[in-house]
Amino acid sequence: MTALDVRAHVADFLAAHPLDTTPDRELREARFDAGLAFVHFAPGFGGLDADPAWHADVEELFAHPGRPNWAARNVIGLGMAAPTIHAHGTDEQKRRYLRPLFSGEEIWCQLFSEPGAGSDLAALSTRAVRDGTGWRVNGQKVWTTLAHVARWGLLLARTDPDQPKHKGLTYLLIDMASPGVEVRPLRQLTGEAEFNEVYFDDVFVPDGQVLGEVGGGWTVAMTTLMNERLSLGGRVVERGEGPIGQAVEAYRAATLAGRAEPGDLDRLMQLWTRAEAARLTNVRAAEAGARGRPGPEGSIAKLQMAELNKAIYDLALDFVGEDALLFASYAETRPDFTTVHGGSGDLRYDYLRSLANSIEGGTSEILRNVLGERVLGLPGEPRVDKDIPWSAVPRS
Repeated sequence: MTALDVRAHVADFLAAHPLDTTPDRELREARFDAGLAFVHFAPGFGGLDADPAWHADVEELFAHPGRPNWAARNVIGLGMAAPTIHAHGTDEQKRRYLRPLFSGEEIWCQLFSEPGAGSDLAALSTRAVRDGTGWRVNGQKVWTTLAHVARWGLLLARTDPDQPKHKGLTYLLIDMASPGVEVRPLRQLTGEAEFNEVYFDDVFVPDGQVLGEVGGGWTVAMTTLMNERLSLGGRVVERGEGPIGQAVEAYRAATLAGRAEPGDLDRLMQLWTRAEAARLTNVRAAEAGARGRPGPEGSIAKLQMAELNKAIYDLALDFVGEDALLFASYAETRPDFTTVHGGSGDLRYDYLRSLANSIEGGTSEILRNVLGERVLGLPGEPRVDKDIPWSAVPRS
């Protein structure tokens, strides 16, 4: 199938399903059935087995200003669950989960981080113990985005504590409506509770919801994490759009109001140059990720997104002046979408939200370690617990 064939297929589809009149759920279900959800996926699972580089082109053809930003409500599902299930799932699992995931019928969350194992994910202590035809899960996860609206979760749990920490893990797909699952809000600087902590009290997960091999969870988790960095940091926008576009508009308003300082333009252009370099890196990262081979660009994209967003919004608030101190409300709310990429229209909100960027999806410190050790080949940090049983590792 050529690029022209794919474009012709999209044109025929849109003729039968106009973007300005077809309900969103109906459109997405039809897209999946037509192989236009993830064109690089296998036929029957939302794809056409087409060149992965064409996925972005197809998404652009479906862009329409009047349609809802549904991706912000299922960023975990689209960016992490879908490629992980497609890469490691059985055909039965792909048939069960991918279509309702893409349509928005079922929202997903990621259950990796724990209070005692955030940056050192492999040290997690949530246990899954064999119980007949499934597993009993007990433990706690934290910083779980949109867990309060999710139907399914990507859960990494320890199934063999007598193995070294990376080898005793199993990857589970957990129904968030199961008895024993409790979701509690974590309030952020913005007042929102977009993040959550999640408790598991003897939750049963059947064998059919194990993704990959029992004990092979770390390999599956790496697929999720590489795609997570791409979905959070590797978003491709048009030149001058996104946070840097907001900063440019704030500078123009400051100039008209007489608030601009002599060095402001220089500071803005330095950040604009960094934003453009990051955008071009994201183009490469998106192509590599679509081909199923997410590389170091994903870690680079996530790291630069976190640090650059904070710098851009910090400068933009300088342009706003004293009004930057005024925030509409810190009342607690529980949104059903994520604003990880900013762009709310309120620079004060976007600045506060950007402070989470350096934590979510892997801290900036850990990503620097990843790049230093795995890309640049620098000496690794001491890891004295890597090859001993998890159960023998001292813990406080």
